[in-house]
Amino acid sequence: MNQPSIPVSPAGGPAMPVPQPFNLRLIVGLIGILFASLCSGLNDRVTDIALADVRGALNISSDPGSWVIGAYQAAEVAAMMLAPWFAMTFSLRRFAIGVALGFSLIAAVLPYSPNISVFIALRVVQGIFGGALPPLLMTAALRFLPPTYKLYGLSAYALTATFGPNVAITLASFWTDVVGWQWVFWQVIPPCLAAAMMIGYGIPQDPLRFERFKQMDTVGMLTGSSGIALLVLTLQQGQRLDWLHSPLIVLMLLSSLGLLLVFLVNEWSHPLPLFKLQMLKRANLSHGLLTLGGLMVLLLSGSALPSSYMESVHGFRAAEVGPLALTIGLPQLLLAPLVAAMLNLRWIDSRWVLLMGLGLVGGSCYFSSHITEDWSRENFYWLQIMQAFGQPMAILPVLMGATSVVQPPEGPFASAMFNTVRGLGSVIGSTVVGEFSSQREQFHSSVLLNHAGSVSSLLSQPYDGDGTYLAPLNPNGSAISSEVLSAFSSLVKRQATVLGLSDTYLLLINVALALALLTALLPKRTYPPHTLIKKAD
Repeated sequence: MNQPSIPVSPAGGPAMPVPQPFNLRLIVGLIGILFASLCSGLNDRVTDIALADVRGALNISSDPGSWVIGAYQAAEVAAMMLAPWFAMTFSLRRFAIGVALGFSLIAAVLPYSPNISVFIALRVVQGIFGGALPPLLMTAALRFLPPTYKLYGLSAYALTATFGPNVAITLASFWTDVVGWQWVFWQVIPPCLAAAMMIGYGIPQDPLRFERFKQMDTVGMLTGSSGIALLVLTLQQGQRLDWLHSPLIVLMLLSSLGLLLVFLVNEWSHPLPLFKLQMLKRANLSHGLLTLGGLMVLLLSGSALPSSYMESVHGFRAAEVGPLALTIGLPQLLLAPLVAAMLNLRWIDSRWVLLMGLGLVGGSCYFSSHITEDWSRENFYWLQIMQAFGQPMAILPVLMGATSVVQPPEGPFASAMFNTVRGLGSVIGSTVVGEFSSQREQFHSSVLLNHAGSVSSLLSQPYDGDGTYLAPLNPNGSAISSEVLSAFSSLVKRQATVLGLSDTYLLLINVALALALLTALLPKRTYPPHTLIKKAD
């Protein structure tokens, strides 16, 4: 698993890889790829959180502003499919440096966009660069790390799902409230420039492999990237445009399904595909992809739902919500390698670690489902601690189990599939959780108002003489005042929001249970890579 490259033999076929020495120079290069990958995730989340400030600064209305997020995410997920192929063709070192520098360049000019069309176009280009970075991290970890350190490399990859999203809230509030909204985009420039230099110093230079263009999967690239991009746009814009009631949503959905069907048929028979679908016959890889997609939904219970509660019910700003997310994010720098060290012990079954992680995250959802309007930020801290331990314990065993059945030449195929599922899973999770929470909020609001209308004392009570009105209406049915009626409406909305969030936590508990059942049935036991080498010796 630690072989670095796949040279071409004189006959044109793949030769045995030539190993690279694992030394300080290579470690510096790998850290550079990690920095760039973390910047990609931070750029996506911070921009989403600070979108209101960015729209205000650039005079962008809400409808075009929604396409700012959708265009970036569509380009990002599409690029995840293509990046490993181009990295193998142009060399990992060249491609990583070019992507990191391109990512920084677009970030530098984005605040100076003259209009919304240019802004969205630049975001699409930046999404392509940003989406190409995380697959390079997994590809490098599978390719360069010796068996003893392989799990630590995968723990670094896991940070892109557990660390970045949970520190984004604090960073977004810092840039917009303290420094300046432009730094929402410029924040990635210094670390990406440093990452480019580290990659140039530490990653070995492979030869160009232009012969791969002779077997280029042109049909797969066109149908796969455009199909997945249209699917992301469908999911991202569906709620705003009322789903299938919108001709645009119907057109994008049917087009994406047709393109993806052609893509899958093409990938099965192509000699050099983007996705090697035959690999899905391996139970551990199929389990890893399914579970990773489900985890992207489940992990929204960590910072997204508590943040939504604090902002919508108590009117907190991002700066006030940030400490909650940091409770999950910052410990990952220590917990991720600790979980990797635990999984490196041969007597520990990674499937049990995964079940424990799902139990901690699911348990946090269970206790959170008892949420009330009286909860404050302090009520969430111990639940966030459960998330902090549970998230790496869930993600790392999935990566360990899936990559254990991947041979060195198959690393790019696995990286493309994993990162595409991860990117699409994040979009699906946000869509499902957002739509479900909104629907349940509307349901509870209707129930509360119907109940209030059927019980007259809830809507109208005599004035108690101390300046406090217990209900919005006078006994004759007229409104006491517009202010009192507005306060009553806000009270109903807050209560409906709380009940909707409670139902959403219950939904996520079912996701955790489904993933636990899948883990009990599908994967085979995986042993640490270094113990397999010793056993073979």
